[in-house]
Amino acid sequence: MTEPGMRLRSSKWFAGQDVPGFVHRSAMRASGFSRMAFEGRPIVGICNSWSEVVNCNMHFRGLADAVRRGVLAAGGFPLEFPTISLGEQMMKPTTMLFRNLMAMDVEESIRAYPFDAVVLLGGCDKTVPAQIMGAASADVPAIVLTGGPASPAVFEGKQMGVGTDLWQAIDKVRSGEMSMADYDRLEAAAGPSMGHCPEMGTASTMATLVEGLGMTLPGAAAVPAMDSRRLQIGEMVGSRAVELAREQLRPSQILTAEAFDNAITLMLTVGGSTNAIVHLLAIAGRVGVDLDLDRFHELSARTPLMVNVRPSGEHLVEQVFHAGGIPAVMKAVESLLHTDAVTVTGKTVGENLPATSGSDKSVIADIDNPFKPPQGLAVVRGNLAPGGAVIKCSAASEELLVHEGPAVVFDDMNDLMKRFDDPELEVTPDSVLVLRSAGPRGAPGMPEWGQLPIPTKLLRQGVTDMVRISDARMSGTAYGTCVLHVSPESAVGGPLALIQDGDLIALDAYKGTLEVRLSDEELDRRRAAWQPPHPRHQRGYGALYVDRVLQADQGCDFDFLVGRSKNPENEPEAVFDGWIGGW
Repeated sequence: MTEPGMRLRSSKWFAGQDVPGFVHRSAMRASGFSRMAFEGRPIVGICNSWSEVVNCNMHFRGLADAVRRGVLAAGGFPLEFPTISLGEQMMKPTTMLFRNLMAMDVEESIRAYPFDAVVLLGGCDKTVPAQIMGAASADVPAIVLTGGPASPAVFEGKQMGVGTDLWQAIDKVRSGEMSMADYDRLEAAAGPSMGHCPEMGTASTMATLVEGLGMTLPGAAAVPAMDSRRLQIGEMVGSRAVELAREQLRPSQILTAEAFDNAITLMLTVGGSTNAIVHLLAIAGRVGVDLDLDRFHELSARTPLMVNVRPSGEHLVEQVFHAGGIPAVMKAVESLLHTDAVTVTGKTVGENLPATSGSDKSVIADIDNPFKPPQGLAVVRGNLAPGGAVIKCSAASEELLVHEGPAVVFDDMNDLMKRFDDPELEVTPDSVLVLRSAGPRGAPGMPEWGQLPIPTKLLRQGVTDMVRISDARMSGTAYGTCVLHVSPESAVGGPLALIQDGDLIALDAYKGTLEVRLSDEELDRRRAAWQPPHPRHQRGYGALYVDRVLQADQGCDFDFLVGRSKNPENEPEAVFDGWIGGW
């Protein structure tokens, strides 16, 4: 029960001896709940993104039951509610198109219903950032519970990830090194359990960053989806949610500039997905933290790669868990963290850290002996990317991080798919592959097309990597020398729209530059002749998205959702005032 004198948010719905109180209590009783069950208790919403079309989240019914047990044990009352679910593999054209829609769904559900605290139950890539964005805007006490990595596949005696190893297999099939029969056997083995990608793709990266932001319990990120300890953490999260309701510790008190620094440091430490950059920028925009691409570059310059996990390393996230999980990783880079930052536990980062960084140095290194030096991520700018672009150096070919070569331009994904396998394609290993019309508005939704395929005729010559540039994103499980998130995108007239075959493009990831060797006068001449593309969406959510989405360097949020809520207490006064006085 609630301590004497404490006023819960849910009391707005249930405490009054008036018409609104009658209606709300009656609705609960119609659902089979007695007044004893909910009256005067902290009400914890369980925001469940379970769906049968999202294999990453298929086990969430059982996980929600575990949260429910924890809530009840702590004296709270759980109420589960669904939201849209985003599944990376099945959802077309891209889940990123719908991240903002899910964020709106989560925000308005939290704001509209009588929750004193919320547990955000997410797993697949865009689900977690969408939930945090929504919860940050609603600013009701919230805690995240991610679903955990899937069990690793085993193929021909080797543990396999979902994406990283798949991309390698696809190239082997295209080059003739793998038969279609073996490829079919790999397909049968590739998905042995529910849970998100078991390498450090976007889902595992976001789960990791949730710990870095302080929005979940220490150790929650890396526990495998099918491990019983995942359910035990679910109970603990449910219990902590009740305490959050009583303490009224809100996301706005946790998601500070220091928390974002910690999350970025952690992303760099584990070689995390570049997608996390877009998501962190969007979350920061929701809570009014001044975060830009330059901060990622600054922190990258001092942060080494400390975790040996694919795609930047060797192992899978399950090995990270057994080596001590994300708390051990954070302990290893303690000197780089803001240890006084407050977390959802009510304690600081420093107070939550374990005594040691673990004993398996083949998985989690010591700070003085990292797996790779700092600058695992670079932000590049220049006349080809005035707003910036990013490149994951830790997953790229070192010899290509400084490169100059002629452009081979693909106007969109359809053009790419028609021509990249053409034996007559004029391309060499020194060429720079360019894809446009793949950004937030152009695609729309900024799909994960940034890992452009190596043309087959080059694959058969033994070429395994090339410089590739686009306004798209790249799967967190992918690798290669891919310059991503070019801003502004081509569809809004960014310089990428002006590039022609043969233009010389120069990349220097170390200096942070991306240039096309053209004069300003030539770029201006081409810009004057450029015509904007016809919008792909004329109605519905797609039209709203194209009209209001921001560019990648601003997080691809909607312009009207940036900034803190104008009602920081988030009490629905106007709704209730309209009821006073009778039916």
